[in-house]
Parts: sequence; structure tokens; C-alpha cells
Amino acid sequence: MPGAEDVLPAPLPPYRELTGLADRFGRTLTYRREAAGDLTGEITGVTDGAGREFRLVLTTQAQRAEEARTSSLSSSDSSRPLSASAFPDTLPGTEYGPDRGIRLSAVWLMHDPAYPESLPAAPLVRYTYTEAGELLAVYDRSNTQVRAFTYDAQHPGRMVAHRYAGRPEMRYRYDDAGRVVEQLNPAGLSYRYQYEQDRITVTDSLNRREVLHTEGGAGLKRVVKKELADGSVTHSGYDAAGRLTAQTDAAGRRTEYGLNVVSGDITDITTPDGRETKFYYNDGNQLTAVVSPDGLESRREYDEPGRLVSETSRSGETVRYRYDDAHSELPATTTDATGSTRQMTWSRYGQLLAFTDCSGYQTRYEYDRFGQMTAVHREEGISLYRHYDNRGRLTSVKDAQGRETQYEYNAAGDLTAVITPDGNRSETQYDAWGKAVSTTQGGLTRSMEYDAAGRVISLTNENGSHSDFSYDALDRLVQQGGFDGRTQRYHYDLTGKLTQSEDEGLSPSGTTMNRTVSLTAR
Repeated sequence: MPGAEDVLPAPLPPYRELTGLADRFGRTLTYRREAAGDLTGEITGVTDGAGREFRLVLTTQAQRAEEARTSSLSSSDSSRPLSASAFPDTLPGTEYGPDRGIRLSAVWLMHDPAYPESLPAAPLVRYTYTEAGELLAVYDRSNTQVRAFTYDAQHPGRMVAHRYAGRPEMRYRYDDAGRVVEQLNPAGLSYRYQYEQDRITVTDSLNRREVLHTEGGAGLKRVVKKELADGSVTHSGYDAAGRLTAQTDAAGRRTEYGLNVVSGDITDITTPDGRETKFYYNDGNQLTAVVSPDGLESRREYDEPGRLVSETSRSGETVRYRYDDAHSELPATTTDATGSTRQMTWSRYGQLLAFTDCSGYQTRYEYDRFGQMTAVHREEGISLYRHYDNRGRLTSVKDAQGRETQYEYNAAGDLTAVITPDGNRSETQYDAWGKAVSTTQGGLTRSMEYDAAGRVISLTNENGSHSDFSYDALDRLVQQGGFDGRTQRYHYDLTGKLTQSEDEGLSPSGTTMNRTVSLTAR
């Protein structure tokens, strides 16, 4: 007990600023905050546990407004400069409180211990905003716009459209309560949403309907019953904390999940046939044992920092892991049940630098400043070198003899061409959503057609022969017309398991032949 004359320390403030996070391996994520000015108290710098330093460029609403007005004056239509009302200096408050208008505009890598002389000359990512402070666009490290967003002018913050680079724009409509009632996809499935008391109906543009029945409230609303497009029904059960405890499939088979009341870890799973699998954990909620219905057990052991040190399979075979020191998260060696040992060396960023197999053969790996693998060196001088464009896409792979394979892409990042070392070129064309519609190699072309759901409905091979496909309401293949003229049909049970296959074709004499195979559980 302190005496009457003792001076007590000052009480801690009710609110304290987070300055860092340290993990169990001694790595610390450190935050640097602005000490003065409009950004006082805001995080403008971060140092990760590997020593890389990042600068977070923050802007205020007033700064963005001034920049927009200056830009409008220097544009070709400078006779109509942007007014202060069109891009205000401040933002109105929200239901969550005042909006200071501070936004993240860019992230720069300022220091990299592994590449101190090779820092990027541009930000890793950049963001722009609307006059209402809404996220407008995202640019990658090549300054290519990769995301775009559109908002409802009458409802600030309500996104009505978005798109990825090279992809169509997805649009949304809302009801008066602010709920999405329609999702419009110009190159695929669109959806309509109807909301009722404890029930949501989802209808796609193929007129397939799913009904979601919900229970609970205050953040614990869960889907307890689902009516699928084919009329089948599944059920789910939850505990008072909203955690899944049971599932019943369309055939009425029930699977139950036992949970630890405190942690929520799954302690047992009971399948519809009554077979039970048990799971055990340590105080750190790490899985230590699994006991299967047949009584066989697999085990895991951990050291004090929580690293995996051994795994024992159901058959009793054990793999052991060794670490270099107390600060190593990744194993330096693994030793299997036969005593064979493999060695790994890792970079400060968790990248595999070298792997030595149990025969003593070593493979080494090199990376660039963005973490992309640039070289692989194997025994006997066998090496591969990988090159990337400024967007991080692989553009070529070259071996030690100089033989190079090149790769080309479209704006969406789809691989459109591969040029092999002998000059042969194969090309692939895509639809708006990135599905391959044709592949050409050596002057021969194979093409594919899709329906609105993205399912392959026709395949034409290099000889001009066709194969057609049909599906049921749950996207399961129900009929296939082969290149050889045969027709195959498939039937499923309520759980989606294939139960019957029918094969129809022509015999050598020209007569129709049928064969049916039933697939039933033994």
C-alpha cells in the first residue's frame, strides 16, 4: 500500500493511441502519426516487422477541392471553372459522426532493407475520390486504373456501379430502405432481390429462383432454410451466438457440429449415419488431435511459441519440424518417418530462398522487390529466369541457354498469347468476363460458347466437330452431345450425387444403341 506522502503516477488517459503491434516472434508493426497540422494524430507512416517503411499519403477535402479547381482552370474547358459548390472544402456529417474529409490517396515504399537502392519510383497504389469523398478509382503501381466506382448523387456513399479493368460495369438498384433490389450484369447473370419478413427471394435472369428464410436479429440473423431453384430444400441450425451447429441436406440427412462454448472451435462432427469425428485443441486453440469414427487418431504437437513441431498421421507416421531460433516462424528442416530430412532457407519476408531435398540436391530462388520470383537455379546449371511487366504480370521465362517463352495479356489481365522459343504462337480470345472463347495454335482453332450463367454450351474442336452441353437448374451437366455423335445423359439425387448415366449412340450398322449405368451406394 502506498503511504500518505507517496506521489502516485498520473492516471492513464481514457483514450490511448496505438503505436505498434508485436507478434510472438518479436516482429513489430509500428505506426507513425502526424504531430501537427490538419492531419494531427493520423497515421502517415508504417514500418512492418521486416523493416520495410511505408508512407501513407493522406489528403483533406480542402486539398482535393483546390486540386480539382486548379485542374479545371488548366483544362481545355477553362471558361467554365469548377465552382466551390461543385467540390466543397468540407464534407457534411454522417450518422456515425463528423467527417473530417481525410482520405488515403497513395502508399509509397520508402525503405526496403533487402533492396535499399532499388525503391519504386511510383506509389504502390493510388486512390482518387469524388467531390463527396467517395472512393472513385484505384490505380496499381503502374498507374493503371484497376477499379472504378459510381455513386448515387442523391444518396452519398451509395455505390450504384463498379467495374474492374477491362471488364463490364456492374450496376445496382436500391429500394427506399437502401437495400439492393437488382444487380445488373451486361455480360452475364443479373439478379433481382425481393425482401419480406424473414425471407429473401433471389431470381436470376434465367428466371431461376432461390428463397432464403432467416431467423434472428441484432447482428445474428442467419439463413435457416434455403429453397433451391429445383425445388429442393436445405436447413441450417445455429446456437445462441449465431454459430453453425447443424445442416440438413435436400435428402433430409442431418450433420451436427459440436462447439466449444467459449472459443467456438468445432469439437465433434456427427454425420447422418451417426459416425462421429472428435477434435481436440490446446490452450492456444491450435488443433492437437483428430479422432476418426474408426478410432484412428492423428496428432499435432507445438512448441511454446505455438509453432508446429510434429505431425503424426492416422497410420502412425510422424513428420518433425525444426526451427533455427526462437524468432523463426518457418521451419528450417523437416524430417519424415523414414528419417529423410529436407532443408529450407527463408528470406526476411518469408520467401523460400533455398530448398535441399533428402538427396542433397539444392534448388535456389530469387525474387524482385515486389516479391515476385525472378530466378530458379537447380543442380547442374539448370536455371530459369522470369521477367514481369510494370503491372506484375509474367512476360517471359528464359532458360540458361537463352531459350525464351513470352506471354502477352489484354487490359483485363487475361493471358492472350504464348510465344514459345521456336517462334510458335498460340492465342486465346476471351469474352467480356474473361472466359476463353477461342484458342488458336498452329493454325488450328478450338472455340467455346457459353450461356448467360457462364456454362459451356458448345465446344468446337480443331476439325470443326461440335460437342454440346445442357444443364439443370443447379448447373449440373445433364446432357452431352459428343464429337462422335453420341449422346450422354446424367441423373442426380437430391444431394447432387450422380446416380445414373445413359449412353446413346449408333452402332457400326447404323442402328441406335442405348446403355444405362446406375450408380448406387453399396
